[in-house]
Amino acid sequence: MASSGIFIRPEVSMAVLRRLLHIVLLFCLCPPSQALELPERDGGAGATATARPAASVAPLVFANRTLFVFRAPLTGYSPAERAEGAHKRLLAVLAKPGPLLPATHAIAEGSQVLLDGAQLFLVTPADINPLAGDSTDSVATEAAATLAKALLEQREQTSLHYLLIAGALCLAATLTWTLLLHGLTRLHRWAGAWSMRLINSRLGEVRLKNVRVLDAEHYVGFMRRLVFLLIWALRLMATYLLAAFVLGKVPYTRSWGERLEGYLLDVAGGVAQSVLAALPGLLLVLVIAVLARLVVLTAASFFQRVESGELQFGWLDRDTAGPTRRIANVVIWLFALAMAYPYLPGAQTAAFQGVSVLVGLMLSIGASSIVGQGASGLILMYARALRKGEYVRIGESEGTVVELGLFNVSLRTGLGEEVTLPNAWVLGQTSKNYSRAYPGTGFVLDTTVTIGYTTPWRQVHAMLELAAGRTEDIAATPKPYVMQLALSDFYVEYRLVAYATVQTPRQRADVLNQLHQHIVDVFNEYGVQIMSPHYQRDTPQPQVVPQEQWHLAPAAPPPQAETTNTAARDAA
Repeated sequence: MASSGIFIRPEVSMAVLRRLLHIVLLFCLCPPSQALELPERDGGAGATATARPAASVAPLVFANRTLFVFRAPLTGYSPAERAEGAHKRLLAVLAKPGPLLPATHAIAEGSQVLLDGAQLFLVTPADINPLAGDSTDSVATEAAATLAKALLEQREQTSLHYLLIAGALCLAATLTWTLLLHGLTRLHRWAGAWSMRLINSRLGEVRLKNVRVLDAEHYVGFMRRLVFLLIWALRLMATYLLAAFVLGKVPYTRSWGERLEGYLLDVAGGVAQSVLAALPGLLLVLVIAVLARLVVLTAASFFQRVESGELQFGWLDRDTAGPTRRIANVVIWLFALAMAYPYLPGAQTAAFQGVSVLVGLMLSIGASSIVGQGASGLILMYARALRKGEYVRIGESEGTVVELGLFNVSLRTGLGEEVTLPNAWVLGQTSKNYSRAYPGTGFVLDTTVTIGYTTPWRQVHAMLELAAGRTEDIAATPKPYVMQLALSDFYVEYRLVAYATVQTPRQRADVLNQLHQHIVDVFNEYGVQIMSPHYQRDTPQPQVVPQEQWHLAPAAPPPQAETTNTAARDAA
């Protein structure tokens, strides 16, 4: 208890004593005149250092160059105060006569940066980035080299001889830049006119059946824009180089010029490094593409021989050689793409992989119907249900197969129409192939009539065969024949089947038209009506044909039947 009546606790007094002892030891071990770069104060170099709050990083700038960046406080001085003190010490050294030689000195607390033996600032471990491989010695050495450049540039700023030479060089560079821009303008005009003449002459030679297939206007406009962009890129590059050169010749802005040159070199170096790094992969991709192309050409030669009939190879024939060749090409190129994918530039990046996944997802979702159509087309091709040039009937469509593709079948009807049928739909329909009823070229054609029961069926057969015989382009072999398809309630349904030697659907329609005309004429000649009878009530006489009328003209009775009839008449 003090005499004033104030009680001081023992733990508080011990804390105060420890704080005072810490301050005394700090000043004894690190005096300002040896190790620390304390800012100049009104109280002189021996002013008491007080604790100050930490501030943000502060650069030390001299002659438009950043010598060092203070990042951490030191003995209570913020980075800004450290930078201010270092700048004052630098100005003080410059005010004295001397050689102005920068140097570094390593001490326990870090590395000192000296000028003519006087300390400017201290690089501490807290000011560097050890993870980047920096050390206090390397950072201090770099700061001393930058200081040497700044001192040299400061001397050059006051040298009239150097400024005159630099001005002359800048003026020469500006004149060269002006001439270069003028030359680029003339080059722009010449390149535009030359490209237009070249495109017009080259595209005029691209003809198909003596008709130009390419319009030069689109290509001329594209080439004009391309030349315009290239010329402006060269102008901007020339301006960039001029700015870097001029800034580099002026001592105060030399650091800016070095930054421009360094940025350009970094970009060019990065591009060159990327190109060099991608060359081995691109070389492997090229080798894979060449090998795939060689395999495709070999397979194409093999399949062409099969298609031409020169080579017979088991299950592979002329009809399946074409689709098999296309499938083999797709498989070969997909395999080559899978092999070359890891070697493509940027294939390992997340963006490239994301785009690949997106494309695969779009194909899997949007191409499901296309895959189904392709699978149906392959089934039709390998099942040999249809062939190009055959006359078929698919559903309600009838005509010649003009194209059997991977996704659809095209038919040419007798009316000149072209009907396109999806392969999946064709596979689900009943198909009739009229070209395979008899070997050789041509088509099978048929027609149906319904005749009442009072007409002898032998007479109907004979009349239909007679009408077929009168029709041109109906072959005598195989012989036309008639079949009774149904015995309906009021009539008999007859079908005439004949073979036409024509090869196009239009001619087949004409042959069928002529056959119908001859059928009408023949039935009229023999007094037989083609109308199908329908009865509201039964007639008193039975609707039958007497035996003596079975062979009415033009039907002829067989020889045995004639002998039997003659004997019966003689006996009577």
